[in-house]
This record gives sequence, structure tokens and C-alpha cells, in this order.
Amino acid sequence: MKIILKEDVRGLGYKDDVVEVKNGYGRNYLIPTAKAVIATPSALKVLAENQRQRAHKLAKIKADAEALAAQLQGVELTIGAKTSSTGTVFGSVNAIQIAEALEKLGHNVDRKLIAIKEPVKEVGKYTATVNLHKEVSVEIPFEVVAE
Repeated sequence: MKIILKEDVRGLGYKDDVVEVKNGYGRNYLIPTAKAVIATPSALKVLAENQRQRAHKLAKIKADAEALAAQLQGVELTIGAKTSSTGTVFGSVNAIQIAEALEKLGHNVDRKLIAIKEPVKEVGKYTATVNLHKEVSVEIPFEVVAE
């Protein structure tokens, strides 16, 4: 089934992408939660017209994302966490703590844009990816230290 995404869906696509999904996923999840609509010929025409009108706005959004990516390029974070005597973190370090650390440095980044590949449950060095735009992402190294 072909659908048009109305918002970004992680692992599937970005807003206004036309993607192919299984019928059950589209009809039982994406369409009822208003994350997508069926890609009919008329819906595709409306999408094309909207994209044409929005082209200059999208260029500005991408330029802003690239500017923020340039600011974040050299940033390295140190995050303190409560740990046991063996270096194991109580709980885990997640995107919220990385967003708070970035905000302390003056970079306002939404926590939903931050992705960490593996769970951070020990003291050490890791990397987080900040997806600012569908074509712009930045890798931020961070170190977890014991408090």
C-alpha cells in the first residue's frame, strides 16, 4: 500500500514522503493515528502543489539546520551519572540528559532529534547522533563519568 506521511516516522520516512508499507501497518496504525494518508492520485497532486509552494521555506529550514550543525560540530559532552563501584550506571544515560547538557552549552536541541545507538549503562565514551533535518545530522561524542 502506498501512503503519504504527514509527519516524520522513525525508521520509515519523513513528512511528505511517499512510501510503501504493508496493508495492516498502514490501515491499523498510520492512518488512524493521522501519521499518514493513502496516496490517491488526487492526494499526490495536492502534495506536489504544497511542496512547490513550500520549497523556499524548506530551503530556509535546511539552512538553519546546517548552521546549527556547524555550531555542534566540535562539541564534546561530559555527563555525570550515579554509578556503582564497578562503573555500572544506575539506570542509563539517555537523550534527555544529552539535550540538557547541550542546553547548558547554549545549544537548544529537541531531545526527540537525538538518537543513541546502544544503551549507555557503563562509564565510558559514546556517540550520539542528532538528526536536525532529513539531510543534516551531526555526531556528538560524549563521555559518561561517575559523580
